[in-house]
Amino acid sequence: MAEHKEEPVLESAMDKISEKFHGGDSSSSSDSDDDKKGSSSASAAEAVQSKIYRLFGRERPVHSVLGGGKPADLVLWRNKKISGGVLAGATTIWLLFEVMEYHLLTLVCHCLILLLAILFLWSNASTFINKSPPNIPEVKIPEDVAVNVALSLRYEINRGFATLREIGHGRDLKKFLIVVAGLWLLSVLGSCCNFLTLFYIVFMVLYTVPVLYEKYEDKVDAFGEKAMIELKKYYAIFDEKCLSKIPKGPLKDKKH
Repeated sequence: MAEHKEEPVLESAMDKISEKFHGGDSSSSSDSDDDKKGSSSASAAEAVQSKIYRLFGRERPVHSVLGGGKPADLVLWRNKKISGGVLAGATTIWLLFEVMEYHLLTLVCHCLILLLAILFLWSNASTFINKSPPNIPEVKIPEDVAVNVALSLRYEINRGFATLREIGHGRDLKKFLIVVAGLWLLSVLGSCCNFLTLFYIVFMVLYTVPVLYEKYEDKVDAFGEKAMIELKKYYAIFDEKCLSKIPKGPLKDKKH
């Protein structure tokens, strides 16, 4: 009788162990299914993201396109107090020179006179009023910063010269038309306002357009896609009727 009682106990224990193993297998299979679903959804999201049109073929965020770091934070208004201070300073300078007709040399000289007078009087009066003299920091331009700025400026100037040389050889008609249109637009703006006002307008555009584009980039990109399709249609018609009939310069030097 004892042997007959032990057999069902052993069978029930074996059934429980097998259920645990099967349950673990099912959970692992469900986890693998979840991983597959997650990877497939991620790949689908990446495919959809790659199909979305971005202005100028942009593949990175606006912050990365602007170089990242503090300059990009400043332009994109990550710190509203600092960005607002820069905007207020630029507006004040424009008002001083344009509205109040202040001259640059006069303004610099008056500011230096006022600053030096305050520091001089403070340094001499500190002995009589028992206060510490002003702590004037030593300002120096680091050598590496000056070298990096010079190298960057040199690179951009050389690239501009190379572009002008390429256009002068008649190798890229599209680039030629873009440069001519840009220079003509600058000449029109220069005839309407002076250099400082033009510089202030460019500053305001660069200071406001990126942050607005980052905020409404989906709507702007959708509109830009439609505009580019229409421009390509008109450019194809213009190229077929006019540009293709203009003789072009040799693309490569002839080998003798």
